[in-house]
Amino acid sequence: MDLSIIVPIYNEYGNLEPLHAEISAAALALGKDYEVIYIDDGSTDGSAELLRSIHASDDRVRVIFFRRNFGQTAALSAGFGACTGEVVVTMDGDRQNDPADMARLLAKLDEGYDLVSGWRRKRCDGFWLRRLPSAVANAIIRVTTNVKVHDYGCMLKVYDGEIARGLRLYGEMHRFIPAMAWDLGASVAELVVNHRPRVAGVSKYGLSRATRVVLDLLTVKFLSVFSTRPLHAFGLLGFALGVPGTIMLGWLGFDRLVFGVELAGRPIVLLAILLVVMGVQFITMGLLAEMLARTYHESQKKPVYVVALDLLAEQDADEAGASLVAVSGVAKA
Repeated sequence: MDLSIIVPIYNEYGNLEPLHAEISAAALALGKDYEVIYIDDGSTDGSAELLRSIHASDDRVRVIFFRRNFGQTAALSAGFGACTGEVVVTMDGDRQNDPADMARLLAKLDEGYDLVSGWRRKRCDGFWLRRLPSAVANAIIRVTTNVKVHDYGCMLKVYDGEIARGLRLYGEMHRFIPAMAWDLGASVAELVVNHRPRVAGVSKYGLSRATRVVLDLLTVKFLSVFSTRPLHAFGLLGFALGVPGTIMLGWLGFDRLVFGVELAGRPIVLLAILLVVMGVQFITMGLLAEMLARTYHESQKKPVYVVALDLLAEQDADEAGASLVAVSGVAKA
């Protein structure tokens, strides 16, 4: 399969038929062998029944039905797990993304990138509840992850199939896909795309996601930098707290033993003890995290690296193919 198009759907009954018509027209114009994978995320407005009808009328359509609403991250994860395309496209089901932009995104991908993310520069959403919080969140994510993408929240993205199927998404991590792909060694680019006003249905986003974005960002940053060496994170905090506490306790002990200074009732004594105890706890936590990380990677035989190309394995495969052709020729003779 050349192209897999993944579209999460949650209560988008009024958008489904025109959206599918636009996707089909844009995909056919590309001249590629394609599939469209809709993931119904527990819709309750009749979208599931309409998806069954679309599937029955188009053999290029696959539909995955969730038993309840699990969220956009889970829907994308299911789509990545089910797709077979050499190239993967994701987009929203609300028709605000323009399927006609796929051609330009694919052309950008062909320049040698592994992921091309859409940038809704002229976004057709409300300023206070959508655009302003999104701009602040994008700025924080750019600074924290060092991946210079203007619009992390845009669902219209094009991926190399291997990168897409290598992503492991949990919680609400779909917002950080460019950073997660970059952590896998992917080259990431961005392209301005068309963004259209919503004409049917209601938005599923609000200000309540702000706290979740911050917490997920902490998770992404930690996993990106310290997933294979957690002691470096917790140990650094432990030393930062424990060393000053130990110095303070040494100084206080010297005062008490040499000069006979009374320590009772001095808050600095309690502070020094607290710093030492917290330092020991953080270092112990880091050691436990190291054991968990090693158990996780070794029990699943999960590598701590990503291979781009193995020339020796490729050479062995070519030689095996040549041997098979030779044997087939002898058999036919």
